[in-house]
Amino acid sequence: MPESHRAAPVRAELDRTDPEGAIAAAAKRLSNSGRWGADDILGTLNFLTEDKRREGAALVRRGVSFSLSQQFNAEGPQKGWRRRMNPVHTMLDTGLDAERGIQGFPHGHGGADDMITMPLQASTQWDGLGHIFDHGTAYNGRRAGDIVSSHGDRVTGIETVADRIAGRGVLLDVGRALGHEHGTDGELPDGFAITAEHLAATIAAQGETARVRRGDLVCVRTGHLSRARRSLAAGTGWGDYAGGPAPGLSFTTADWLHDSEIAGIATDTWGVEVRPNEFDIAFQPLHQVVIPHIGLFLGEMWDLDALAADCAADGVWEFFLAAAPLPVTGAVGAPVNPLAIK
Repeated sequence: MPESHRAAPVRAELDRTDPEGAIAAAAKRLSNSGRWGADDILGTLNFLTEDKRREGAALVRRGVSFSLSQQFNAEGPQKGWRRRMNPVHTMLDTGLDAERGIQGFPHGHGGADDMITMPLQASTQWDGLGHIFDHGTAYNGRRAGDIVSSHGDRVTGIETVADRIAGRGVLLDVGRALGHEHGTDGELPDGFAITAEHLAATIAAQGETARVRRGDLVCVRTGHLSRARRSLAAGTGWGDYAGGPAPGLSFTTADWLHDSEIAGIATDTWGVEVRPNEFDIAFQPLHQVVIPHIGLFLGEMWDLDALAADCAADGVWEFFLAAAPLPVTGAVGAPVNPLAIK
């Protein structure tokens, strides 16, 4: 359906006492199962066409680039939840080995070599379509057990989209647009639920270049990473950045995420959606709808601060975004070093 003729996104009402009912209703209302055929493995990346990539590439004017990745090191935010640890970097060969001549190479040749041990979602990353299930169902109506086994995700593994995620990026700096209304400058407080109305207000404040269109890769800055960085600078560590209270998308944005027909969305938080979650008893209910039912790709722990400062300075909130995940065969999520180029 042409963008200009799509109905305005509907905001669902939220009953905090009924997460099961809300999730089931949203799943039925917003499902993309079968939309692109029974064999589809791309989900919302079907919206990111060749035309959209050309549109994104045409946005490069100045040639300035921003890495949107946090670092991958042992000082990261992970605290062991569900066995997630920070990356461990190990040297296999060193300069000292080369100096001592113990590497076994001829005529003075020496070198260094290394390895890394880490969960694939320890730092900046994409959630793949095999990452979250709803009552044992994966994206496109498949059984979770038929998709992901001890051998990994053999159907929608992250490697299947390694050549897909590049196109028009749009930054919605909700922290900058709304933070001052909540006693902060450029940041939203923990527990702040970003609604579709908040996203619309941010777009209106930022102007035409922030307008979200079909096939876009949307980045939402809350300011949560900025707050964590201040904590680090003060010597008090990451705190609960990896899994604790945070601003994020409201469950009610599920309709907006579906109806806007975006290809993917990423935030500067650990889990994209608001924490604590909005229901009395729940765990990441928005994930439970948007990944297995909408087929939407979610990016987590992206560093949007430098890009946001540049966008605010020149008033341009769109850019070319290249964000290919590391193509680990069968992975349900993978590290990424997204590049925003303006």
